[in-house]
Amino acid sequence: MKAIVYTRSGGPDVLQLVEHPVPEPGPGQVRVKVHVSGVNPTDWKFRSGVASIGTDLVEQVPNQDGSGVIDAVGDGVDAGRIGQRVWLWEAAWQRPDGTAQEYVALPERQAVPLPAGASFDLGASIGIPAITAHRCLTVADGGPDRLAPGALSGRTVLVAGGAGAVGNAAIQLARWAGATVVTTVSSQEKSRLATAAGAHHTVNYRAEDAAAAVRQAAPDGVDIIVEVAPAVNVDLDGAVIAPNGVVAAYSTDGGAEVALPIRPFFAPNSRWQFVLVYTMPDMAKEHAIAATTEAVTAGALRAGEEAGLPLHHFPLADTAKAHAAVEDHVVGKVLINVLQSQGPTA
Repeated sequence: MKAIVYTRSGGPDVLQLVEHPVPEPGPGQVRVKVHVSGVNPTDWKFRSGVASIGTDLVEQVPNQDGSGVIDAVGDGVDAGRIGQRVWLWEAAWQRPDGTAQEYVALPERQAVPLPAGASFDLGASIGIPAITAHRCLTVADGGPDRLAPGALSGRTVLVAGGAGAVGNAAIQLARWAGATVVTTVSSQEKSRLATAAGAHHTVNYRAEDAAAAVRQAAPDGVDIIVEVAPAVNVDLDGAVIAPNGVVAAYSTDGGAEVALPIRPFFAPNSRWQFVLVYTMPDMAKEHAIAATTEAVTAGALRAGEEAGLPLHHFPLADTAKAHAAVEDHVVGKVLINVLQSQGPTA
């Protein structure tokens, strides 16, 4: 079978197309014939050495997310899962086998049934972004621990960077859960995408006073801030946060250090919560996976231009170009069409 690997950290050029034997699923594992592999920022950061993938690098297949069909199971796994369409998450964390290959064997809990009617493109788009977004939306005092329709009724959510993959998922999930959703963007085009995702209000921080605009949309302040750039937005967050609100920071865009002004956050009894999918509590992951699947089933979590998340497709052989596109901050979701590379002997 064909697989993309890297054996040293570096730029996209370290990614190589090689031949690997088709893996056999071990106990508690399933083997998935991968249709689509999804690329996230952490995938290029792990590849480049900016972040650690949690294991010693010998030969690594990149990419955490994907979708496909289970074609074999290991001991202890219900054989009835063979033929099941699934979405994959966290495939390459502390493991050498990500989804940028024609077949992947992984623990069965990381192959989640893909609801009927959901495309493989959507399945490969939801993993890390949706789990991250769900965690950010469920760390406020008083919960909820798991999103569902009405779970965030009466709350206001501010999504920083609503045109990004996590931002898009946060908008859709918050809207599905009943929140009022405000998002910041940097252009009219990104405003259009965030509105398509379901945002009630968009604020172009390059064209207007962002704090004033957010306060106009949310006079009582923002209960939950889904923050992609804490170092840049700390003052804005302090100006708009509601009493007992929370800033859920999931990325380091704009800088790796934050200098917190104490009083804007001290007075309203607010707090900061940092979010990283790979090390978040297992129960939080289980809640996120269940809610994400429910939202997909309900048609509330979508992908594509009409959902505010343009899709960019690359063949498996061009995985380096796909990684470069994500590293260059392309707007939308980058996907790798793995199935198209599969020949009769794959």
